[in-house]
Amino acid sequence: MARYRPFAQVDVFSPLPYRGNPVAVILDGEGLDDAAMQEVAQWTNLSETTFVLPPTRAEADYRVRIFAPGGELPFAGHPTRGTAHAWIENGGRPHGGSLIVQECAAGLIEVRRDKDILSFAAPATRRDGDLEAEFLSQVVEAFGIGPDQVLDHQWVDNGPGWAVLRLATAQQVLDLTPDFSKIPEAMVGAIGAYPEGSEHAFEMRTFAPGLGIAEDPVCGSMNAAVGQWLTRTGQVAGSYRVSQGAKLGRAGDITITVDDDGTVWVSGATTTLFQGTALV
Repeated sequence: MARYRPFAQVDVFSPLPYRGNPVAVILDGEGLDDAAMQEVAQWTNLSETTFVLPPTRAEADYRVRIFAPGGELPFAGHPTRGTAHAWIENGGRPHGGSLIVQECAAGLIEVRRDKDILSFAAPATRRDGDLEAEFLSQVVEAFGIGPDQVLDHQWVDNGPGWAVLRLATAQQVLDLTPDFSKIPEAMVGAIGAYPEGSEHAFEMRTFAPGLGIAEDPVCGSMNAAVGQWLTRTGQVAGSYRVSQGAKLGRAGDITITVDDDGTVWVSGATTTLFQGTALV
């Protein structure tokens, strides 16, 4: 039987309200089956909707299931930070003080708090390495660019299935007009550098037609995996900032930092914009 459950809609990755990426958080998902969760996610029509559940592992503070309109994801970045933010506001108290441990289908994800800023540790990628020539050719054609514009490419799959192309400039990324009919099942993005001395190091865009999302406004999971790739290969050193969402009228601002042990952390603003109950 449907009942009212605590609900929050959190704006993630922008200090400006309504300019980041929203995630809908059902803070009590107990008793809901897969079909009910998927129905809610299709109705909210956001990139992701999450459902908070009791953990099944002693190390975890809570468990979360993450649904896009086109299906469930084992992990996603902005829903991780948005859910942790809503869970704390709803009275959640982590076992580890400033360290929150989220359980999801991809395993345990650490989220640390530094005052009002939440950062999640990038999970290990399930797949990396160069894109296959045939797939790369399909993406290049769909992006409407020439092969010579691709500086590098990589599988950066930490759950959703991401692949990424690195272009020479941020403007080339902003100029993309993808034809998704050529890559209807793809989960792919592009990143390009701003001139040295700019506020942000890179512009990123992420496209998820395979999950029914033409363009994700601000994507934590891709930023996490791309951060691992760029730092591991020495293409960047130290912390850097990424801009995302400009083509959708958003102002995403993501900070990537790297610990001495190589752990990549992804951070940015989180703000609850809607709060109340949802009849589910």
